[in-house]
Amino acid sequence: MSTETGIPCMWMRGGTSKGGYFLAEDLPADRDVFLLRAMGSPDHRQIDGMGGANPLTSKVAVVKRSAREGVDVDYLFLQVFVDRAVVSDGQNCGNILAGVGPFAIERGLVRARERQTEVRIFMENTGQLATARVETPGGIVTYAGDARIDGVPGTAAPIPISFADTAGSSCGALLPTGNAVDVIDGIDCTLIDNGMPCVVMRAADLGVAGTETPEELEANQALRERLEAIRLKAGAMMNLGDVAQKSVPKMTMVSAASHGGAISTRTFIPHRCHDAIGVLGAVSIATACLLPEGPAADLATVPDGDEKLISVEHPTGEMSVIATVRDGQVTDAAVLRTARKLFDGLIFG
Repeated sequence: MSTETGIPCMWMRGGTSKGGYFLAEDLPADRDVFLLRAMGSPDHRQIDGMGGANPLTSKVAVVKRSAREGVDVDYLFLQVFVDRAVVSDGQNCGNILAGVGPFAIERGLVRARERQTEVRIFMENTGQLATARVETPGGIVTYAGDARIDGVPGTAAPIPISFADTAGSSCGALLPTGNAVDVIDGIDCTLIDNGMPCVVMRAADLGVAGTETPEELEANQALRERLEAIRLKAGAMMNLGDVAQKSVPKMTMVSAASHGGAISTRTFIPHRCHDAIGVLGAVSIATACLLPEGPAADLATVPDGDEKLISVEHPTGEMSVIATVRDGQVTDAAVLRTARKLFDGLIFG
């Protein structure tokens, strides 16, 4: 199908993000060129496309039936940069992941069960598996429900997502340098990857409280320059190479929780401050809280027991991560997300 006649696309909110969901077979050979035009990039307003002028609303899921044993669908996440002509597959996205199960069922890639349908998803970006449970009363996807997640108004049907064996998904190891603490430009950092490469630092070490709004932090040019300098050095240390044109690692400043959670966060993703926190970013931060040392471990309030509920506070609320710990290692993590179908039709590039 040519781009002049349009390409099938479903626009969805997945978690606290939003973007276009495509079947892999529907995208043209010049995929990235098409997606940049469809989103309206590069342009800080994305006025000539569907993007929402924010990295959180300029995302794409590419989905296909999986040939892997025991897996239903393969999911490739693409970050379409807002103000640069870049389409990156260098990271995963656990929020957009929340819409993959419903999309796969609606497109007929997975047969719906009577009440609830489990969808096993291979995440191509990192080579890991996730399992999403989608509400399908009467064999039809429903988006209405009573589940509430911070950062999204109203309620929707719950979509629990569980992850296993995500450690080192992009960097080759949970702690790619082998250290719980590395010092970069005089700042103690935990370089960690439990599904999302993150650099974890104490907010106080960077001269901020860690309770500021994203707008206040983005207006702090000296802070942004310092974070980027650390990020560029951390990227090489995390086996990510030159990250100047990449969206990872994420830069998370932590402080003591102020609303009864385990830890408080402010995350640059990497150049804009997240209004919330990414799903897999939250998993990585929750894991950092469980290390014996490091910026997060020093500040976190962690419950006892092998199954730990780690509430990660962010600017618009919190995200709860249920981490299972065996022999001192985090073996499984689960989060609750929601999704909503916004439109289904044709998009033009």
